[in-house]
Amino acid sequence: MLKTLGICAALGLWSGAADACRLALVLAMDVSNSVDAREDALQRNGLASALLHPDVQDAFLVSSDPVSLLIFEWSGQYNQDIIVDWVAITSPEVLFNAANTVANSTRIARDSPTSLGYALGFAATKLREVPACANRTIDVAGDGKNNHGFGPAEAYAAFPFDNVIVNGLVIDAGSFAGNDGLIPFYRNEVLRGPGAFLEIATRFEDFEETMRRKLLRELLSQMIGRTGATDTPTRG
Repeated sequence: MLKTLGICAALGLWSGAADACRLALVLAMDVSNSVDAREDALQRNGLASALLHPDVQDAFLVSSDPVSLLIFEWSGQYNQDIIVDWVAITSPEVLFNAANTVANSTRIARDSPTSLGYALGFAATKLREVPACANRTIDVAGDGKNNHGFGPAEAYAAFPFDNVIVNGLVIDAGSFAGNDGLIPFYRNEVLRGPGAFLEIATRFEDFEETMRRKLLRELLSQMIGRTGATDTPTRG
């Protein structure tokens, strides 16, 4: 099992090219108590496979200006655990190591609530650690609404989100489709910034395909420009 990549090693990979970073990308994975062991494995393996899909690899490496990547799992107020610390994706080997780390990682928090506001605050704080990048995106996946502690609105008011895009990936949305459901919650309260969008995985079995589609949209938007369509009005 590969160890989680350390921030010191990650910073070393920049070797003078920090100012050319085109995107700082944070991937946040929900491991709250609504996610059972099978679903957790589908997320980890799905994310690892999505990262290694040829189209996604090409999107990471389409430019000599690297993407800096951080991946963490989240659940309760004090349960934000880094899986892959900041690393500049400069080669297929670096991306493979990050994906392998995800695939071989194990869940740390169990039986914890869904504290999405804390997850967003943690992600915003981690973004301050990377060198200046042209774009900054938080990609938060979840299968439930915030049910503990402050919510997204409070996080956006209290933490540094200037020029940060927050996209969403909703999992198992079939029973949350009403006006008070999970999809409206993500569209109205989680998505943030120009071009922010939501992808939906009907089942955990669809997580890999949905994550692959989402990564391609995020990685390629910096190369071809953002479309005018958004899934929510711009906030902030």
